[in-house]
Amino acid sequence: MNRRSLLKGIGLTAIAPPAIRPAAAATAPLAEPHFPNRTVLFVWRNWELANLDRMAGVLRTRPEVLRRLGADLGLPPKPQLTSDQLRRIYVTVIRQNWHVLPLEQITELLGWTSEKLAFTLKEDDFLDVKLGPKPDCPPLYYTELTAEDKRRVAEIRRLIEATMGRELTIPGEPAFDFVRRLSQLEAAPARRSGAGPGPGRVDFSHYRIETEGAVPEGLAAAARRHFRSLGAAEGGAARLVLRLDPKMGEAAFVFEAGEGRATLTAGSPQVLFQAVRWLQDETETAGGPYLPSGRLERKVALDPRYLYSYFALYGDPLMEPDIDPFPDGYLDKLGRVGINGVWMQCVLNTMAPSRSFPEFGKGSAQRLANLNKLVARAGRVGLKVYLYLNEPRAMPPAFFERHPEIRGAESRGLYAMCTTPPLVRDWISDSVEHIFREVPDLGGVFSITMSENMTNCYSHFHPESCPRCSQRKSWEVVGEVLEAIRTGVRRVKQSALVNVWDWGWPEEMCRELIPKLPADARLQSVSEWSTPIERGGVKTQVGEYSISVIGPGPRATANWRRARQAGVRAMAKTQFNNTWEISAVPYIPVANLVAEHCSRLLKAGISGIQASWTLGGYPSPNLEVAKEFYLAPAPEKEEVLRRVAKRRYGEKARDLVLGAWTAFSEAFQMYPYSVAIYTIPTQHGPANLLRAKPTGRRSSMILCPQDDYKNWAGRYPPAVAQREFARMATSWQAALPDFRKAMRLAAAEGKAGALEDLAIAETCWIHFQSTANQIEFYLLRDGPPSPEAKARMRDLVRAEMELARRLYPLARQHAVIAYEASNHYYYRPTDLLEKIVNCRYLLDHDLG
Repeated sequence: MNRRSLLKGIGLTAIAPPAIRPAAAATAPLAEPHFPNRTVLFVWRNWELANLDRMAGVLRTRPEVLRRLGADLGLPPKPQLTSDQLRRIYVTVIRQNWHVLPLEQITELLGWTSEKLAFTLKEDDFLDVKLGPKPDCPPLYYTELTAEDKRRVAEIRRLIEATMGRELTIPGEPAFDFVRRLSQLEAAPARRSGAGPGPGRVDFSHYRIETEGAVPEGLAAAARRHFRSLGAAEGGAARLVLRLDPKMGEAAFVFEAGEGRATLTAGSPQVLFQAVRWLQDETETAGGPYLPSGRLERKVALDPRYLYSYFALYGDPLMEPDIDPFPDGYLDKLGRVGINGVWMQCVLNTMAPSRSFPEFGKGSAQRLANLNKLVARAGRVGLKVYLYLNEPRAMPPAFFERHPEIRGAESRGLYAMCTTPPLVRDWISDSVEHIFREVPDLGGVFSITMSENMTNCYSHFHPESCPRCSQRKSWEVVGEVLEAIRTGVRRVKQSALVNVWDWGWPEEMCRELIPKLPADARLQSVSEWSTPIERGGVKTQVGEYSISVIGPGPRATANWRRARQAGVRAMAKTQFNNTWEISAVPYIPVANLVAEHCSRLLKAGISGIQASWTLGGYPSPNLEVAKEFYLAPAPEKEEVLRRVAKRRYGEKARDLVLGAWTAFSEAFQMYPYSVAIYTIPTQHGPANLLRAKPTGRRSSMILCPQDDYKNWAGRYPPAVAQREFARMATSWQAALPDFRKAMRLAAAEGKAGALEDLAIAETCWIHFQSTANQIEFYLLRDGPPSPEAKARMRDLVRAEMELARRLYPLARQHAVIAYEASNHYYYRPTDLLEKIVNCRYLLDHDLG
């Protein structure tokens, strides 16, 4: 099931505004009998998400009362969250309290207005849909614990302390600490071999850097930082000259080195940045400031190469400039892994004033000023910024009381701004033009025209409620939207990217519209979509992002062919780090699959890539592997993997890493694709609670798997899905011992990164195994009762307790675990402790 099908299937029902109490007929919140009362549930669920003063204010009590209760429960020391952490974790706060508090108290806990919560639920990547229907939670206020409550609290504390021991006292990494790490600009010490330059290398241990032409200062500074990290001393006789020569063209660079002098020449600053990063890789591979001698020419094979920030806020980031989506250090790290652009969402009616629609454009001057700053900073390290346009956004009925002539098709109580009247298309063009005039260094735009958001009258395939578009062809309507966007860009900037993404286009639209695209646009397709596969005896095809299935598939291949026949260059949408197959880790360590995909893409003749959706922006080994294919001629796949393994982990660990990568890649190709990846608990792993009795609740997209295992299984019989996850988990686990050994052997300079990589690999196995456990548990729960079934269920509950125990220190010590940009934290470490309490309760009360 893909994202559009899921949203259509669950109805996309709009949520009531937070100021309105849920109706009396709303469902009751889920019962959590493993806790003695709702106060304990609230304190536990918010221990790592909110500060005590705010929690106490919601419950109408004193902070010290809640601190004492947390200590009585055996919870680890209460963290004091910074304002930055609180502003980044709101999705997790809302989700964890969805079944605990009424909307008014959730608003109070966040410190928001009801209007802000309503906007967030509607516009922040379908958050209301991800949460499911809001239960009718009565207000919660603190009351003193009864004697029985206190007995149960003490029992929970004994359980947690006996299970976790000293792990409870280890502070670990604070939430979002990766933002600090990724934001640091100074390069970490690079690995040095200590063996000297070796044959075919020139020693630049004592050097100076010179520039010729309009070389950006940021480029020379990056080179200096890197040479310092190698232990080289600036001021020596050896000269490294960075040259810009426009006569070379924009797609190549030349490196020449002899005794005492090296020259790196490119035709544009962007390519020169890539050349310097190539040189950084060469010296790290050589183990010191040792440059290859002789002459070498390389060409850029893929451009652009952009992705989404690993930690950007999705909703309206340009109004929160102190929450920087692209710090200098992070941009520099992306450049090191071959990325030369970043993208961010743009809602057009917030970005430009309009005479036709005076309601639009509030705050646009501030947004554009902040965007200009981001674009300038990104440019200083060789990256461009691209805007994602999904327009025109549908509007509420009140808007059309003022503009009845443009009211179009209806969806979710909203109406499209019909694009058949020229007025709306002119507004699109004028608004895009305004953005590019105010931010002239923007890299370009990409657009989706048939998304889950209601935009043009055909975007949801139901134009019949529009008197104009219902009489027209879908490709005519969509084509006019695309041309309106392109017109606005081209009025200002001829060189900007105008990338047309065929996401959601049916075959008829692809066939009719792609040949009509202008030659100065590009056509983007998701590489792996429609690839036929058979796993677990079930035949299916890819309809969502996948790494376990390697592209390109027949849909992308056919659409790229149509584009080239029309003189339009082709681009690929890829996920090189992670997908919704498992997004609780920043990347899936399956480097072999990434290398194979990149090799196939080059053979397909694409011109550039969008390397992520909201997930997948972490500077990782996978992106290091992909980077090796961005310059022509590219090495063979095996050489790429050897180079990256050695450069990242050192010579001693290299072969073990290569073996583990191969085994992980083979295991991941067992993933039973066409399970419902948007609802199955591969994102949550053992943090998803077990239920002794059916809850009757449907899974919601991404955030709330519940116990809806039949829906999780998608196109598979649940027993087959369980078997395939168990097979995959077993194969993955078999590769972990060698990977652990490799990480112990990793070079000292990369030890911290190696430990994180090991935690990521361990987390993948735990999530795969937990998914298999949960499906099996529910199959037995709903199957014929027997002593054997109950005994197996008890075994599975104990196994889930053990997985939660093993995952706790990984999540505590590595802040990247369980985080994804548009969903924030799927779980915090205390949620894993709750799973232990949940499982013990089942063993003592329901499965005794």
